[in-house]
Amino acid sequence: MSVKIRLQRHGKKGKPFYWVVAADARSKRDGKYLEKIGTYNPNTNPATIDLNIDSAVKWLHNGAQPTDTARAILSYKGALLKHHLDGGIRKGALTQEQADAKLATWLEEKTGTVDAKKEGLTKAQADVKAKAFKAEQDVNAKRLAAAAQAEADAIAAATPAVEEEVTEAEAEETPAAEENNETTEA
Repeated sequence: MSVKIRLQRHGKKGKPFYWVVAADARSKRDGKYLEKIGTYNPNTNPATIDLNIDSAVKWLHNGAQPTDTARAILSYKGALLKHHLDGGIRKGALTQEQADAKLATWLEEKTGTVDAKKEGLTKAQADVKAKAFKAEQDVNAKRLAAAAQAEADAIAAATPAVEEEVTEAEAEETPAAEENNETTEA
């Protein structure tokens, strides 16, 4: 019986969620499996991977063949490196302490790059929000300025009409006043 380390799809349509399993190569994709090794959620950025490294390495030592995607996941989490280092220990090229130190160093570097990516994504998201907020403030300022200008134009349009009415009334009153003066003089 050949064993494969592969993904078993779960989740709803459009939102996949995978289990990383060791299964018989003849079983269905989502069928019977021998052991659940971990989970993989590609919906998050960066993808969330929870993997039992020791169990994965045990299956790799027993001859399980990972599929392409499962191999990428195992490599990303360090299971393939641990399997490789264990081979060096079996051959006598390394001691267990040296292998553990190399694995710990690699895991720290990997954690650092993942954290840097998360910080970069958070910063980019904050920049996008700040730009959107600034654009919204600019639009609001323009809208308020346009409303104030329209209000000023309405007041200006109403004011000359009142002045014209006052000027016409004064013009009509002035000749009448002159006529009254003439009649009083006579």
